[in-house]
Amino acid sequence: MENKLLKKIKWNLFLMGKFKIPLLGYTGVKLDYISDSEARVSIKLKRRTKNHLNSMYFGAMAVGADVAGGIHAFYYALNMNKKISFAFKSMNAQFLKRAESDCVFISKDGEKVKNAVLQSISNNERINQKIKVVAFNSLHEPVAEFEMEISVKCLN
Repeated sequence: MENKLLKKIKWNLFLMGKFKIPLLGYTGVKLDYISDSEARVSIKLKRRTKNHLNSMYFGAMAVGADVAGGIHAFYYALNMNKKISFAFKSMNAQFLKRAESDCVFISKDGEKVKNAVLQSISNNERINQKIKVVAFNSLHEPVAEFEMEISVKCLN
């Protein structure tokens, strides 16, 4: 069952990158793993994601944090068979060192997103929740930390 859900979310991410949010497709962001509490996505360091210093461009890193932080909203919407409206309200980034390799973005705040979705379902209001995403290089050293505020509203 988990494998089917992962495939479905990966397919939806691909379609979003193709038709709705082209920057996802352009950067080649990939969903590596998702569970109730954790999501991991990766972006390869390549011509499209590099800056003039041969490290990952800020915009590409923002895409990775966006997907790692937001994919749980779609995960829980699929699990609960609900439609949601989802956006980021704010973002704070701390860059710890240059990302000179492929990067993995990890969010361990899936339970916070789940609670926001459940709260939105119960009171039919938009719910805001702060979550954290950490980006790691290929040596598993943290290169950036993102604090993001998600905004979720259940539509049905």
